[in-house]
Amino acid sequence: MEQKLQRQHAALRQLYTDLGVFSPGLFGAAGQLRSYQLEAAQAIVAAVRQGQGGQFALLFSRQAGKDETLAQLETFLLNLYQKRGGEIIVAAPTQRQANLSRDRLIARLQNSLNGPYYSTADGYRITLGRANARFLSAAPTANPRGETANLLLVANEAQDIIPARWDAVFDPMAASTNAVTLFCGTPWTSRTLLARQLRHLRQLEQQDGLRRVFEADWQRVAASNPLYGERVRARIAQFGPDHPFVRTEYCLQEIDGEGGLFPTWRRQLMQGSHSRQSQPETGSVYCLLVDVAGGPEDGRNLDEDAAPGQRDSTVVTVVEVAAGQELLSHTLPTYKVVQRYVWTGAGQTQLYGRVLALARETWQARYVVIDATGIGAGLAAFLGRALNRRLIPYNFNSVSKSELGWGWLAAIDSGRYLEYAPDGAADTDWFWRQVAACEYEVRNGPGRLLRWSVPDAKLHDDLLISAGLVAALDGLDWASRSAVGLE
Repeated sequence: MEQKLQRQHAALRQLYTDLGVFSPGLFGAAGQLRSYQLEAAQAIVAAVRQGQGGQFALLFSRQAGKDETLAQLETFLLNLYQKRGGEIIVAAPTQRQANLSRDRLIARLQNSLNGPYYSTADGYRITLGRANARFLSAAPTANPRGETANLLLVANEAQDIIPARWDAVFDPMAASTNAVTLFCGTPWTSRTLLARQLRHLRQLEQQDGLRRVFEADWQRVAASNPLYGERVRARIAQFGPDHPFVRTEYCLQEIDGEGGLFPTWRRQLMQGSHSRQSQPETGSVYCLLVDVAGGPEDGRNLDEDAAPGQRDSTVVTVVEVAAGQELLSHTLPTYKVVQRYVWTGAGQTQLYGRVLALARETWQARYVVIDATGIGAGLAAFLGRALNRRLIPYNFNSVSKSELGWGWLAAIDSGRYLEYAPDGAADTDWFWRQVAACEYEVRNGPGRLLRWSVPDAKLHDDLLISAGLVAALDGLDWASRSAVGLE
């Protein structure tokens, strides 16, 4: 019996010696950390054991196992310090994200060694023996003050945590104990907390040669998990290699958070070689994209001779749609702009007749996407009665405009959106001027809200918004339909 106990104790001592032994020993082969996860976690454990503090950064591509690495790292530290005692604090941008991290740790503690002994309290505290981990929200409205970390302080999804909030509330939690601090996430703009810490840590690496930043882009992850590589390649084909999501979430590249949304290379991607059309071609499918401007209801004729930009105009962009790319289990169409109409000073009654004629008679449109915000709501309602489910109203707010912008960029960057060849027309020139003048900002925080607009009030953004409504077509089921025109 004594020899059996000695063997068990020896096995436990070996288990606690190294996370590389602990992980497969407790979670089996399926739960074993991959090499890029293990090397980062082992470096952090070594720093905690040495008790000399320090900071680290963990950058893994999207869905590459960052949160699993954190959960196993926390599990190992709780086991290691359950007799001696110690505190881990994990901060996340929102309470929901903090709870997700907490639940992942609980799932890892439900093993044969820890299951009967860990406990939860207050909804955010996990305890094993005398060691505990606490999961806190870093949202501006949260009140997490008064906590102390003496083992590890973690900023999870650090790119979404407000830097001033971290400095005032969370950084002091490790000051008195000199606890190891870990920043995790994916890079976005240069203004984020994660970007700031990365600059600092890389400077330290250059000075003393000690590794503090651990990165695993999608290609490194794919080397360990070929199925992951297939998934990411499909996403790159869908969005294009230069799409901000691809560059930041998968390639771990920082992007400039503001400036021109359509730089020269993107405008070149948009430029097609096909000619502008005045009528449909047999067998082709067309859709109308309508940006509605405010106009008088006095029965005046359409001011078709008004120069673009003199006043905000109602713009109709006509796109030819071709179902093509088979990606992610559904068909993503390609869009060719073949015509656009610009009407300035038009009343709602006149707009209704003109748009309905274009949809039913001229282009036999499969769908009509219309800006249904503000004054556009009335026109959208009337057209909806006439076109039924062919009419797709689009209501603009900060979230929906962001989604539209991201979607349009995905179509452009993957080569699925093309403008007709330059024809010397005033509206064509005005469209490209609006494109060149469009500026953007990616707002920090969950959701990655994209703010995009033309700041020059004299230039407007009516042609730009009309074309951008093309992104609303991506969510439709093009593969299952074969009929052309209105039913």
